Amino acid sequence: MEEGMLLLEGSGDGVERLTWRVLGEEVKKVGYLAGPMVVVTLSQYLLQMISMMMVGHIGELALSSTAIATSICGVTGFSLLLGMACGLETLCGQAYGAKQYRKVGTHTYSCIVSLILVCVPISIVWVYMEKLLTLMHQDPLISHEAGKYAVWLIPALFAYAALQSMQRYLQSQSLIIVMLLSSTAALCFHVPVCWLLVFKSGLGNVGAALSIGLSYWLNLIFLAIYIKYSSSCEPTRVTLSKEAFTGMGQFFRLALPSTVMICLEWWSFELLVLLSGILPNPQLETSVLSICLTTIAFLYTIPFGIGAAASTRVSNELGAGKPQAARMAVCAAMAIAITEAAIVSAALFASRHIWGYAYSNEKEVIDYVTGMAALISIEVIMDSLQGVMSGIARGCGWQHLGAYVNLGAFYLVGIPVAVVLGFVLQVRGRGLWIGIMTGATVQTTMLAIITCCTNWQKQAIKARERICSDEYKANECY
Repeated sequence: MEEGMLLLEGSGDGVERLTWRVLGEEVKKVGYLAGPMVVVTLSQYLLQMISMMMVGHIGELALSSTAIATSICGVTGFSLLLGMACGLETLCGQAYGAKQYRKVGTHTYSCIVSLILVCVPISIVWVYMEKLLTLMHQDPLISHEAGKYAVWLIPALFAYAALQSMQRYLQSQSLIIVMLLSSTAALCFHVPVCWLLVFKSGLGNVGAALSIGLSYWLNLIFLAIYIKYSSSCEPTRVTLSKEAFTGMGQFFRLALPSTVMICLEWWSFELLVLLSGILPNPQLETSVLSICLTTIAFLYTIPFGIGAAASTRVSNELGAGKPQAARMAVCAAMAIAITEAAIVSAALFASRHIWGYAYSNEKEVIDYVTGMAALISIEVIMDSLQGVMSGIARGCGWQHLGAYVNLGAFYLVGIPVAVVLGFVLQVRGRGLWIGIMTGATVQTTMLAIITCCTNWQKQAIKARERICSDEYKANECY
């Protein structure tokens, strides 16, 4: 036994010292969840990326309109639904750990109903996308095409709402293989269907939007069939009842800060692209920053998947009343995150001279991207650490703290620093990126402090209180 190790419950005297072997076992548990979750996240990200790549071969108008529509639809729609669904990680994960299986199904229905209701006003905004873009003084042709794309993307919005809810339901129970199979199947379906609808049907960029919707619905149907008929879901399978509607209040109390936490960070990067458009030589600056952000978004699927695994392990252990086991899960997840950050950032920096060719053949763009490689590699490290710690925050129910951290880090520090460096000190695109990287560093530091200073015993008590229904007294839940 080694001194200074964590303590775990379970021995004859109530505690058992954590050895490297025990930590290794927890790393395996987190890794078993993280690997498939990375693939699931990556598969869903590739749906829109592949659609954009195919549309890019139609023409400049199709590509620019699709890019604008995708950005605005992400900000006003998909980011909101993703953020709200992440609130389910706390509720379902802790309820499953406490063996309150009926609550897992009820919370999921509350999430589905809530997200579908939110889709209605979002759809109205998307219907008027063309007029909104025109009011923002965008090119009329681009506004028209972007408006059509957004309207045809509305079916995907409703499928995405239910899909995210079901994925959190399965994730909380560590049923991740079915999500892996369904998401990869949907991606394999998407590639030929998108090609047919974009190039052979005459629909053009509208066909790309339609193919995304079809792929989301196919993924959703796969998961719905599995949940309905699989014996693995039998303990948590419930019918839609009044409890799902009365539970919407509890869901929104976690979903709203969860949405703010995710959207504040998402929107800050979108704002970075807008700011690059008013720099001198905006075509070069916007192209380079778009390449950097696309790369970061692609690589972020890895820590997001690890964070989802950490959220599941932490929420399950807190729900089961095992605070030290939850702390061990945090240690294991952070060990994986640090390893992943080192490998990915080093690989990215090593490939800095050829990385830009994946996006452009222009020497000026490639040289600029090569010069940004060191900054991007540092951002990869920050994203890897904060992505996992954000998952831990969701597992604990710290979404409100995450919202405050992101507000301060990006909008009180990151964006102002970016504006000063980019425009006042004339560092331009590099200055904008250094500013957002400064915000990410503050965010990561604050999340690390919160994680390290956490009283896990108190978190377990809060989890049990959250799980207890109104009809139970608090002490009956222990």
